[in-house]
Amino acid sequence: MNLSSPSPLRPYSAATMPILNWDSKTTPEPAPSTLKPDSIVFPQGEGYPDDVPENLLILGDNFRVMSTLLEEYEGRIKLIYADPPFFTNRRYPARVGRGEDSRRPQEWQLAEGYPDDWVDIEAYLDMLYPRLHLMHRLLAPDGTLYLHLDWHADHYARLLLDEIFGPDRLLNEIIWVYHGPSPIRSAFNRKHDTILSYTKSEGYTFNVDEVREPYNPSTVKTFKSSSKAGFGKVPDLERGKVPEDWWYFPVVARLHNERTGYPTQKPEALLERIILASSNPGDIVADFFCGSGTTAVTAARLGRKFIANDGIWRAINTTRGRLVRASAKAFKFLTEAGTEIPAEEREDRQFQIRLTRENTETAAKPCTHMIRLETNSLEDLDYWEADPAWDGTVFNSAAQAVRPRSEKPIATEISLPCDPNERPISVRLVWVSGRQSRTEVDWPGSQSVK
Repeated sequence: MNLSSPSPLRPYSAATMPILNWDSKTTPEPAPSTLKPDSIVFPQGEGYPDDVPENLLILGDNFRVMSTLLEEYEGRIKLIYADPPFFTNRRYPARVGRGEDSRRPQEWQLAEGYPDDWVDIEAYLDMLYPRLHLMHRLLAPDGTLYLHLDWHADHYARLLLDEIFGPDRLLNEIIWVYHGPSPIRSAFNRKHDTILSYTKSEGYTFNVDEVREPYNPSTVKTFKSSSKAGFGKVPDLERGKVPEDWWYFPVVARLHNERTGYPTQKPEALLERIILASSNPGDIVADFFCGSGTTAVTAARLGRKFIANDGIWRAINTTRGRLVRASAKAFKFLTEAGTEIPAEEREDRQFQIRLTRENTETAAKPCTHMIRLETNSLEDLDYWEADPAWDGTVFNSAAQAVRPRSEKPIATEISLPCDPNERPISVRLVWVSGRQSRTEVDWPGSQSVK
């Protein structure tokens, strides 16, 4: 690996900035794949069946997924937040238990999360470099990329982004500061990440008034008590200030209402500031390392369209559950051709599931059709959903239940947003392990599933 350096007597510019080179570095070529529709999800039945989904949740390798999206989305995405592996050379498990004591990790129920282990730094850069190129192509002319890393590799990424975007397109180097325990005793505790923000052009979106925050109470008191404060410059104390480029937000471990158990989950407040600053309602916000789904959930809450992609099934399943809980607008769930949902390996344990239907009449809902799940084994059931008019092709999920974060079991009843028709109802169940089962039920009736 080497740096091609400019002459020390010439000023830095796009033509003279150092270029990072390594033996396996190549000019990336897109590699499109095939994205197959798995389902259309209408969280809590909202919009079913008429809404046309404008949001995407995609399971598949993000290089091939981004390559495939170029045909429709090149130059259209307003904001991309990228939170790739950090080159920590670790493997991160996911917590899948409920009601566990956070202080007793030896008792946690764990499952495979995601890997961040590499042969060397060149292998890591071989992953990152072509993906940054594709993100640049997908960004709108007024779009912005936020690349989230830490001390392991942010210095390499800065040079790559200077090369791809141009050094004059660096908007901010943002430092996210947080607290937490650390075993380090031979150096200062490492308690910050770096977010590199680059714009596609000079005409980028930045909504300054959307991200203002209140002045510190001591600042307000100072200006109110002395006319000489601020050397004659009096800020608009009511309007608030533009945040500095260092941000404090608590880590998710301290946010019980957000915590999913997926490793390295980011807080919604962090993404909210980024999304408010660099996009507008109706814009497309994308995250191709979506992990636990914080970007998609926050974008949906703020009225943006989202594209969320990850190559890890557990990340996609976590994101889907969060979007359902948040009652997000309808989204398509796509899978890359050749991507398989992991099968569960059991010994002799089996689930017997019986589905029944009952009608209830209330003033608000003259006729509500319920699906009831009857089983003695709910502890490992993570998610289930129903398509009330299964056509044998794409699953139209009109009702869902998601395993709560607490010790409470998953809901065993869900209501359908429409009257049943001649088509059978299809019910799909997803366990913590990734195993899925699907069955069809004719009205009226019941069915057992193993």
